[in-house]
Amino acid sequence: MNKKVCSFPILFALLALLIGTCAVVFPASAQAAPTSTGSITVSGTVASSYDAYQIFSANVVDGDSDAKIATDLAWASDAVRDAALPVLHSAGMPNSQTTAQEAAEWLNTDSHLTSALSAQLARSLQSSAAESVALNAGTAAELHCGYWLIVADDGAIAQGEAGTAPIMALVGGSAVTVKPKAATPKVSKHVLEDSTAAWQKAADATVADDLYWRLSVTVPAGLTAYDTYTVRFVDTMSAGLDPSKVAASMRVYVAAGADGGFDAVQTGKDGRASTEPAKGWTDITAQCATKVAADGKTFTVRTGDLVAALGGADAFTAGARVVAVYNAPLSSACSHGIAKGNPNEVYLRYPRSPFADQSGDAGFTRTPSDDATAYTWDLALTKRGSDGDKPLAGAVLSIADDRGRTLAADGTWDAEGKATVTTGEDGRVTVSGVDSGKLEVRELKAPKGYTAFEGTRSVTVKAEGLDVDQVAAAKPKLTITAESPLRADSADGSTGSLEASLINTPTGTPPSITTGGFMPSTGDMAMYAAAAAAVAGAALIVVALLVKRGGGSHKE
Repeated sequence: MNKKVCSFPILFALLALLIGTCAVVFPASAQAAPTSTGSITVSGTVASSYDAYQIFSANVVDGDSDAKIATDLAWASDAVRDAALPVLHSAGMPNSQTTAQEAAEWLNTDSHLTSALSAQLARSLQSSAAESVALNAGTAAELHCGYWLIVADDGAIAQGEAGTAPIMALVGGSAVTVKPKAATPKVSKHVLEDSTAAWQKAADATVADDLYWRLSVTVPAGLTAYDTYTVRFVDTMSAGLDPSKVAASMRVYVAAGADGGFDAVQTGKDGRASTEPAKGWTDITAQCATKVAADGKTFTVRTGDLVAALGGADAFTAGARVVAVYNAPLSSACSHGIAKGNPNEVYLRYPRSPFADQSGDAGFTRTPSDDATAYTWDLALTKRGSDGDKPLAGAVLSIADDRGRTLAADGTWDAEGKATVTTGEDGRVTVSGVDSGKLEVRELKAPKGYTAFEGTRSVTVKAEGLDVDQVAAAKPKLTITAESPLRADSADGSTGSLEASLINTPTGTPPSITTGGFMPSTGDMAMYAAAAAAVAGAALIVVALLVKRGGGSHKE
């Protein structure tokens, strides 16, 4: 009987997927008698079930130092031989070599058994008449002794899982455990906060202003055996977001490596994201497809082949980062305040395994979802008289935001800065759906019988607590402060409602340092402290003036 011994150390140096040692070595001492079957367990969380194809049958015993010895190698079946030989010959094995022993020795020479070759063998076996044995993850199974190619069952790969390169395992002797490496992409979503030019989980914005969102994916290192690899973003927007600019504004970028961050483009405090890729990033928008659903609530972005975009399988194996940036402003139907916000959610569809059909939907599984949220606020400015705090109609005001635009009577913003608003019978002017920041107020015309203030005064809306790691942890705090004769009255973060007053004195009233009524009505200690400090400051100024004017002697 031919008792040739076969050795496969390359299997484990290449894949590093076996727990314990199953290397084949030449015997150095007496060995246990061979058995006809051996136990194998597939552990880990890559998939719930696997298909195992026997490539070579063999007599297998345990050797020294936890090694295994295989002798009398033969093809497991004619179907396996017919499926495997064309792949091996195409990979460089001489056509004259056809026996199992020759094939095994060639595979073990000069690192011929690569991940790509193991995947080609699996594809050929899957499309042949070769029979497979089903293995359930975590459950020991008895298999005939020999070399087995273990492939994740695509139909058993669930959300958050992914099939990896096939595993070659030697079964026989002591029990064997193999553990496929779990390597799945991760997706995240952020929104651009204009005040900091930073991508955050939450931001606030003015209705209808450009609002940029970023989808980012980490493709982990170690995804071997893929000929092609495409991903699909699936984005669901709340009713408060306008989808009309999504398709035209979409830009997609890719960078090599799983590390290095997601700063694919530059951002500015004008609230805009550049389209020019940063160093190390490649714009692949032309190879991608964006499709917005008819209802405008969802859209998908499908990338081109990332393996090709990165320059080949070797580069792709090191991992990749993909970034998609698009514009979706807040719409007139958006929610105002903290209670609901305007969430935007995404998940990623990615190939189930190196063997999945990526032309349709069936070959993909998905990640968990991730989200980001945009907020907006409402400011009501009421014109009041210092004589009783009564509302005043007929005041003509210029209210400008931090971009130099002025509020128009229809609630829009005039980019030329020429629009004005006039207080109604209730004395109110409402700035609806506004970003946090500073608003500059000028009084162009006072109500009849009252005196307009001179110059410009500011009212400042501040939203704190938007820069968080998770949207669920966001608990924004909304405050308002104002310069006299403006007065901060209240701030309700839940509804996003802010109240301020503009105090006018009757014509002929002597000048006064304070106008009264400055204390906030919400009980917010930050506002109270600001108000108290303002009043205390005014008192100090008055005292200082009196001392200076009093001359040399000062008695009560």
